[in-house]
Amino acid sequence: MNIFFKINNNKLYKLLKSLYNLFKAKFSQPLIGIILPVIILLIWYFLAVTETIRNSLLPTPNEVLKEILILAHDGTLFSHIQITLTRVFYGFIGGGIAATILGILTGVSPFIRKLFDPTIQALKAVPSLAWVPLFILWFGIFENSKVALISVGVFFPVYLNLMMGIRQIDKRMIEVANINNLNLFQTIRWILLPGIIPEWITGLRSGLALGWMFVIAAELMGASEGLGYLMIDGQMTGRPALIIGALILFAIIGKLTDELIYLSAKPFLKWKESLDTMQGGANNA
Repeated sequence: MNIFFKINNNKLYKLLKSLYNLFKAKFSQPLIGIILPVIILLIWYFLAVTETIRNSLLPTPNEVLKEILILAHDGTLFSHIQITLTRVFYGFIGGGIAATILGILTGVSPFIRKLFDPTIQALKAVPSLAWVPLFILWFGIFENSKVALISVGVFFPVYLNLMMGIRQIDKRMIEVANINNLNLFQTIRWILLPGIIPEWITGLRSGLALGWMFVIAAELMGASEGLGYLMIDGQMTGRPALIIGALILFAIIGKLTDELIYLSAKPFLKWKESLDTMQGGANNA
């Protein structure tokens, strides 16, 4: 009987351990990511309810939610989100394409790199708001100037990551390709692309984040719609709940768009063993 119970206990222990590992692999990471926002929300609620910070400066989470629901109820919220998403989308496409082309050229050709890279690195240091008066002068206060400004923000991270990714490809890998008689297409497919794609994806994600930052500056340029406009409207009318609500929406939508790029790129990065996968294997062992 003792042996029977011992065997059953071992099986139960293995079953529980397997269920724990499954839960940890599938759900622990998303749950860990929620901890910090919950802590921030609790601190915010405490400071607002106890009026440690005046309600005219820091409204309660309930007031912010109420402000968002009012905009959602009358239909204007979705219009503002759509306008901002459209601007970021076109700016991301324009800046991403230009950065990809120039990043490849400067990464491959030392002459083109020496010609363009010093100027691009200098322009990278120009603050986003410094471009606003120039783009208003060139493109007016309509959509073209806003999309151009967002494209500038997207351009630099994509360009820099791609150019550096190409330059850091080990020359010995090219020599191995030559030894194995790989043609140009095979060399690009099996040597260059695996080395470039991770850096390019990182650049796209960083560029998208800067695109979301630049869209606020873009919507300062005479915009009458958009999440950035809501922030300015909240400032002008003394409604901090509207400002904080727009900030939260920026954070949520920005995170969702970043996750979209990450999930879209994941099939192309299956070959790459990351630190996360190594740690996961060590923990499950």
